[in-house]
Amino acid sequence: MSVSFKTLDLNLLKVFDAVMEERSVLRASQKVALSQSAVSHSLARLREMLEDELFVRTAAGMQPTARALTMAPQIREALRVLEAAVELPTFVPATSTKQFTLAANDFATMVLASPLLKILGREAPHIDLTIKPVTRIDLAEQIDLGRIDVAIGVFSLPPSRFRTSLLFEYDDVLIVGKKRKLGRLDKAMLARLPLVVVSFGGEQEGAIGGFISERGLARRSEMYDRDALERALAESDRPPRMAVSLPHFLAVPALIRDSELAAIVPRPLAQTLEQNYPIAIYELPYTATPLEVRLLWHERVDGEPSHEWLHDVLRRAAENLRRGD
Repeated sequence: MSVSFKTLDLNLLKVFDAVMEERSVLRASQKVALSQSAVSHSLARLREMLEDELFVRTAAGMQPTARALTMAPQIREALRVLEAAVELPTFVPATSTKQFTLAANDFATMVLASPLLKILGREAPHIDLTIKPVTRIDLAEQIDLGRIDVAIGVFSLPPSRFRTSLLFEYDDVLIVGKKRKLGRLDKAMLARLPLVVVSFGGEQEGAIGGFISERGLARRSEMYDRDALERALAESDRPPRMAVSLPHFLAVPALIRDSELAAIVPRPLAQTLEQNYPIAIYELPYTATPLEVRLLWHERVDGEPSHEWLHDVLRRAAENLRRGD
């Protein structure tokens, strides 16, 4: 009988491989979760198709024929490739040397880096991170191309191909050099302060309403609630003075340390800076809109063990941040 691969039942090859490995119909049946009679029937079908005995029963077990010995390595490799194609890959953080690429601004990096690295050190010491700026790049394209595994930021209605998950929320506070004593901060005092604010892009760079939009993905560019500030001081004889506008938070502590400047920054960042710089934190005399910092990734990686683990680690790092660990 001539053999046609188009009509070949691949389960017959699984049975063949099991008998080749176990050299026993009983043990092969246990391995492939079939009855002994089902294994014997499968072998009979394969023998008829290939016109070869394949296995000969002896006192030492099922001994393969020359044809079976020739086929066995190729069938084993073919089954391995098919298994890898249809099953999810395994991921072991403790031994993985995978490199993940994140996109985040310096605020998210500064507040998450320490708890994140502590978790990686305990669970995945050989994994490397590359962190790219969430600004000045076409973020949507980079995620679409698979060059960024996950982005961290404040996003507005992302396209359906992206998935998001909440990391943490924050509002704004005011920080000044620790030597300054403001007392109770009210709107009149706030109106007199020269302010430092952080904005990742203005209207000249495509920002509209505090967001930069590319390929349907809008990410927040203004790192303070401008609308709330302007509403709070709308009746003041002094509009808010933006003395310094920066594209990052890195220089803020140095600017306010020995000057009259004050800065409006996210609360988690202020708490992180307070641990390392001589600054003081003041509650603003108005209510800023809480913002959600979220993870964002492409739908195609849903279900991948390595990405699910990465998202979980980032959420745990954010939870440590909330607890102040």
